[in-house]
Amino acid sequence: MVGPHCTSVRIGGIVRLVLRIDAKVCHVELDGAGTGALAGLACGIKDLYDIVGHRTGFGSPEWFATHGPAARTAPAVQRLLDAGARIAGKTHTDEMAWSLFGENAHYGTPENVNAPGRVPGGSSSGSAAAVAGGLVDFALGSDTGGSVRFPASVCGVFGMRPTHGRVPLEGACALAPSYDTAGWFTRDAVLLERVGRVLLDDAAAAPAPGTLLQATDAFDWAGDAVAGALRPALERLQGLLGPATPVRVSQEGLGVWGEAFRDLQSAEAWAAHGAWIEAVHPAFGPGVRERFEYARTVDPGRVRAAAELREEIGARLGDLLADNRVLVLPTAPGIAPLRGSPAAAMNPFRAQCMGLLCVAGHARLPQVSVPLARLGGCPLGLSLLAAPGNDLLLLDLVRRLAP
Repeated sequence: MVGPHCTSVRIGGIVRLVLRIDAKVCHVELDGAGTGALAGLACGIKDLYDIVGHRTGFGSPEWFATHGPAARTAPAVQRLLDAGARIAGKTHTDEMAWSLFGENAHYGTPENVNAPGRVPGGSSSGSAAAVAGGLVDFALGSDTGGSVRFPASVCGVFGMRPTHGRVPLEGACALAPSYDTAGWFTRDAVLLERVGRVLLDDAAAAPAPGTLLQATDAFDWAGDAVAGALRPALERLQGLLGPATPVRVSQEGLGVWGEAFRDLQSAEAWAAHGAWIEAVHPAFGPGVRERFEYARTVDPGRVRAAAELREEIGARLGDLLADNRVLVLPTAPGIAPLRGSPAAAMNPFRAQCMGLLCVAGHARLPQVSVPLARLGGCPLGLSLLAAPGNDLLLLDLVRRLAP
């Protein structure tokens, strides 16, 4: 999907900003095994995964300075190496993996070749941008509140968030552990499934999808322009699975779900990093600074209420997606914002994004964003969700769906 605006100069800029920006201190290149399912393929690794003998940057100069070299390679990375993939480099990461837009105050912003002048999404910004720019065949990211799915949507690539816990996260810097997942990006659906089988360590046959469900409240939340842009992709999906049954996903409202996610993520982030922050006093960039300040002061009563709601959400969506049903909804409520947009514009859009992106996280569901639409000349993703454990069902369905 890279257009004629992608000149050699621009691609050179991507190399610097995507694969080399954290390499000022922690660049890594490694050959994989000589054979395997991914032999001959180059990948990027989000710089929150450990690689033995090297420091992990986590998008933060202070984190890099206060943590020594890794004692072992993260199992998810090792699976890729064992399958033959070659690591081309560590990829740019939003600071502490806690941003949605890819603008790191310390290291800059990767180029989004499919939406020039606009953000690449975050926090797996470098991984998505490197795949979109053709610098690597695929890339490993992570997804807590949308950090694979949103970049995939705005960069025009495939992005998979697996069932929570399906891909090991040992040796990966945590943000909110009960939401954190590994994730990966590709430019085609066949490779998305191929990489997925390696990371999931699953060679089983994919189950057949059941009834297609359309999340009408999610389409309403995203707005008429997004719904209209996604209509041809939805029709294509219905050609495979039959007419979609309309359902309302959230009885409380997606905004309420987004706020519950914010409180739970914040509490877990402070539990993971509060002691380090109070000891080191890192100079966080805009947005990250405010989010950690909220995390430090979040009301325990709000956290308890959010946890109770989350369990109700998980039970409801588990019932909704029984019998291999598939839920379709917009990945995001719009295209990539312009780089350097003021917080007054970005913060409401971020909240709107979280209303859609929190659904899979709350219920620990697998979700894949498929690059099947454009709006205003920019990429826009359609998302498919399934019950926990039905990762292969989604990967097989996307392979049949994508042109």
